[in-house]
Amino acid sequence: MANTMQVDIVSAEQEIFSGDAKLLVVSAEMGDVGIAPGHAPFISKIKPGEITLRVENEEQHFYVSGGMLEVQPHVVTVLADTAIRADDLDEAEAQQAKERAEESLKEKQGTPDYAAAAAELAEASARLMVLKKMRNTSR
Repeated sequence: MANTMQVDIVSAEQEIFSGDAKLLVVSAEMGDVGIAPGHAPFISKIKPGEITLRVENEEQHFYVSGGMLEVQPHVVTVLADTAIRADDLDEAEAQQAKERAEESLKEKQGTPDYAAAAAELAEASARLMVLKKMRNTSR
């Protein structure tokens, strides 16, 4: 059995990562999953949050706003709505997005736009969580 698998992380805008990895960890619809080479095939929605890839002896971190995960024994594909390398996240922008979403949520309570505002808040909060985790692990 090979000790790596092909991983492709793609957003609507661009390919974010394509290469071999030893492990991928992502927040799937059913909870956090770790995928190693030879994993059983499955497809799942993914939640906004972090993707961690173990490549050789280092970890790479990405933020995704949601999307789909397809796992095959030797190929894993993440089709994300938005995908950003964690190093490229802007904390000030993420905090502003969270504040805008919270204000929007207050204004739209009880309206059909409430679900969209709640989704915006979840996405902004997930970005901030990834940034906080990255800051804590880099110490």
